[in-house]
Amino acid sequence: MHWSEEIATQIIKNSPNKEEYVCAAGISPSGSVHIGNFRDIATSYFVCRALRKMGKKAKLLFSWDEYDRLRKVPVNVAEITEGFEKYIGVPYADVPDPYGCCESYAKHFENEFEKSLARFGIEVDFRYQAKEYRSGRYTEYIIKALKERKQIFDILDSFRTQEATADERENYYPINIYCPQCKKDETKIVSLNEDCTKAHFVCKCGYEGEFDFTQNYNCKLAWKIDWPMRWKVEGVDFEPGGKDHASPTGSFQTSRIIADKIFGYKAPMFQAYEFIGIKGTTGKMSGSSGLNLTPETLLKLYQPELILWLYSKTEPTKAFDFCFSDEILRQYFEYDKMQAQIYDGTANEYIESIMFNTTVKDRKPELVPMAQLVSFGSIVDFNADMLETIFTKIGTPFTKEQFAERLSLAKYWLEQCSPESMNKLLTYHNWNYYDTMTQEEKDEIELLRQYLVKGEFNLNELQTFLYDIPCDVRGEMDDKTKKAVQGKFFKNVYQLTIGKERGPRLYLFLYAIDKNAIANLLDFSGEREEMPIVEEVNEEEIFANDVAPIKEEIQLDAFQKIDMRVCKIIACEDVKKSKNFLKLTLNDGIGTRTIMSTIKGEYTPEELIGKKIIVIANLAPHKFSGVMSEGMLIAATHDSCGCKVIFVDDSVPEGTPIA
Repeated sequence: MHWSEEIATQIIKNSPNKEEYVCAAGISPSGSVHIGNFRDIATSYFVCRALRKMGKKAKLLFSWDEYDRLRKVPVNVAEITEGFEKYIGVPYADVPDPYGCCESYAKHFENEFEKSLARFGIEVDFRYQAKEYRSGRYTEYIIKALKERKQIFDILDSFRTQEATADERENYYPINIYCPQCKKDETKIVSLNEDCTKAHFVCKCGYEGEFDFTQNYNCKLAWKIDWPMRWKVEGVDFEPGGKDHASPTGSFQTSRIIADKIFGYKAPMFQAYEFIGIKGTTGKMSGSSGLNLTPETLLKLYQPELILWLYSKTEPTKAFDFCFSDEILRQYFEYDKMQAQIYDGTANEYIESIMFNTTVKDRKPELVPMAQLVSFGSIVDFNADMLETIFTKIGTPFTKEQFAERLSLAKYWLEQCSPESMNKLLTYHNWNYYDTMTQEEKDEIELLRQYLVKGEFNLNELQTFLYDIPCDVRGEMDDKTKKAVQGKFFKNVYQLTIGKERGPRLYLFLYAIDKNAIANLLDFSGEREEMPIVEEVNEEEIFANDVAPIKEEIQLDAFQKIDMRVCKIIACEDVKKSKNFLKLTLNDGIGTRTIMSTIKGEYTPEELIGKKIIVIANLAPHKFSGVMSEGMLIAATHDSCGCKVIFVDDSVPEGTPIA
């Protein structure tokens, strides 16, 4: 049974007679929605589909928390506008769009995400919280929370380690009023009338006034009260959240009690999920280029079905990676293998349950091997007609209509993420490499050239001949020697044709590409032409800086006082007004901690989230750029490579000591 079906079964068990089940998700439009946040909606979407599969009526409810305050200005926003900090404290729905194309800041990022959702075929019942609050829909619950404010305080206080004072309890109000003058939530309630419908408040801007909760709706409940209130209003049965919400002192545990004690509603079934990682470098897709790791960005690399497949096949409590390295080709291969079993009817129940969640209305993915599109696409400069001819030659006659979508994705990946994987026929004879070859190796190349010129062979005959060439030149060899010689022969062919040690499968490559062009590159019988000028790299200059001397010797007991342990980066963000610092939130196996590190010029936050690192955990806390840092990460620094963080294999648990 698929994990979403297990959750759906429990939901039905919890409320067997409910007419319609509600699966919820929600995100604050604080900026472009990161692909990690997409797990929130994907998890609910799969559970919703599982309920429908079981014959139940269910809807996917998505809340835009656009009534939250602007807390910080994202880097990409700060790059295009100045002075945007003046809107900090204003609800996202009231902040102007920095790009000038939408009615508000919130609407800009909402439209961006909703557009990408449509490509997944995900139908959503949206809730825009600024509209919901300002309609007066939540008024009775706001007044209820005000009446029960001391009980709410006690619930919140029970999760704190520091003891609260009587004054704190007396002056606690679970609501934020947005000032009618400055539009910010920097207000303070001074007094509340007996029936909790009217309050007197003051604002930092100097404004002072009365607020009638029965008529004025320009206010918002604090998060841990707002969340359970909306469960009650919408009748939510299921909602996932990041694993930080599920911790013993996390938001869900607090809100669960508030839902029960204050609003008389049993909290929905909750599923914590792991964070998403990024594997491989993003090449040109750097933070400075303005390309964010949003669903829309990933759709330039992955088909929507493949993105859904990655979420579907991985249980929420387990992490997985989106790959910018050539591992993306392995992901396509594995997806194609499962989808092919669906198409031919050989899939087992487990595979069927995974692939059920990947279907997108009015689409049927063509399973053209992505590895071949990458290998051959760049050789023919992504010419669809030539590529169609190649596929016909090698016995897989895919049409350009069939591979059009994937060819575009392959081209984008090669150009933006892995330009070194491009395969291009050389435009010159590689004399420099040819001169390094032995006479026997040169004879092998000449034998291949003559065979290609003859041109009377099929694909199988070519494959057999390639493996036989070394034996034809050198005579019989033992298996171990033969394999080594064959490997070197293949390497020589690649070097003389595409200037690399590896390339597409050689027999397919030689059969598919113009034989005359290949034969010409292997012909070294003519006069030696001038080689292209390649600027030589002076390695001595690159590594000119001296190796640092060994520091003063220490005793073993001094080293043992250093507590180094493995930590996982669960959040990472730029530090306002700092050119060097990144703020990292870590899971150290016991709880969470914050460290500051001057690696802003080396890594983007997206590259670090989900990675495991080594941290000195018992270093005395120190404040940097106004933030208290609770440790120091281990990194290596050299002029040739800059500062590189030491990453740890993902299989090592958080909290593991380094000894």
